[in-house]
Amino acid sequence: MRLLVLVIFLTSCSSGILKFKGDKSIAKNNDFEQKVLIKGDVVKPEDDPELTPSEVATDKKDKTTDTVKAPNSQVTKDTPKEAVDKSASTAKAEPVSAKAVVKPIHQSKVKIKAASAKNKKAVEPVAAPPAPVSTVRQPDVEDAEGFEAGSRRPKSDPFQVGEVVTHSVRYFAAEAGIVNFRVKPYVEVNSKRSYNFLIDLKTSGVFSKFYSVDDQVETFLDYDDLVPYVFKLHLKESKQLKEAQSFFDQKTLKATYWENKYTEKDGQEDKKLEWEILPFSQNAFSGIFYMRIFKWDIGKTYSFRVSDDEKNIIFKGTALKKEKISTDAGEFNAIQIKAQIVSRGMLEQAGDILIWISDDEHKYILRIEAKIKIGTLVSEVTSIRPGKAN
Repeated sequence: MRLLVLVIFLTSCSSGILKFKGDKSIAKNNDFEQKVLIKGDVVKPEDDPELTPSEVATDKKDKTTDTVKAPNSQVTKDTPKEAVDKSASTAKAEPVSAKAVVKPIHQSKVKIKAASAKNKKAVEPVAAPPAPVSTVRQPDVEDAEGFEAGSRRPKSDPFQVGEVVTHSVRYFAAEAGIVNFRVKPYVEVNSKRSYNFLIDLKTSGVFSKFYSVDDQVETFLDYDDLVPYVFKLHLKESKQLKEAQSFFDQKTLKATYWENKYTEKDGQEDKKLEWEILPFSQNAFSGIFYMRIFKWDIGKTYSFRVSDDEKNIIFKGTALKKEKISTDAGEFNAIQIKAQIVSRGMLEQAGDILIWISDDEHKYILRIEAKIKIGTLVSEVTSIRPGKAN
């Protein structure tokens, strides 16, 4: 949702990434590392090379690429044997660290003595009654259609490991940058299986001469409850270097945000924020992925909580209509959504934000169009590389 921040970057006058000899020191955060333990890929990661222009799907007759075409282009993807073999290799479990102590799980053995001659009736074990199952999905601000009764997990998971959706960001009709939305292999955050989402952003073309941006943000969501634990922000820009981490403690409902920044003007600065969050809140970066779990029926408004910068707010989106859109990746059946997003500071919403998602089980983000104080920002898909089915 902070995709709008690109516009602010591009209105500055500078060039080249800022250099700082202590850039490694600002990345170190002992406080964060004491609270959060992120263990490497639960599923062995697939090789993830950078996308090249040849991977952009523009020829509807091309069936040799792994890039997804729009549904109505009628292109099917052949899966080579090598890809199948590679997929099988990824299912191998990660080796256990030598430091880890793994305790085997033992089933309790209950011995029931056979009835003796004196006792004609054998004693039957009495099973405990099943725990009551809630039939209401929480929180009630969110729509429950498309979910199992009382569950936070959708019936159809839109996310596939290895998925990469690439956008070209245009500002005043010129390409300003490239954004990739990635679904990385699962990780464990404090021993909980979690989704691993990554957004990376780079300026391109003439805009790089004015302001260079090479940013990444990772965010991790609990696999079962789809609530975020962490985001990690890495900014390398013309006027600043920044490392930031955020931790949502879902047990205590407390958020902590750490920021270490270096600028030529002010040097190195540190900041720490703490505040209370509402249950099931998304962070500022997880929301763009989280919105894909809903059905988005036309005319219906969907909501979810977002917490950022000591504020607890509500994201609302209304599905306006279905339409076909033409992109560099082909034509797509899409759902147009009008979003109401509350951002902070300079990025306060100045006009409508429209989001187009694919009208299929994946709900890919196809296009974002935002009117802000200094013009209109358009981010549109140029290629989609599918992931592997869960």
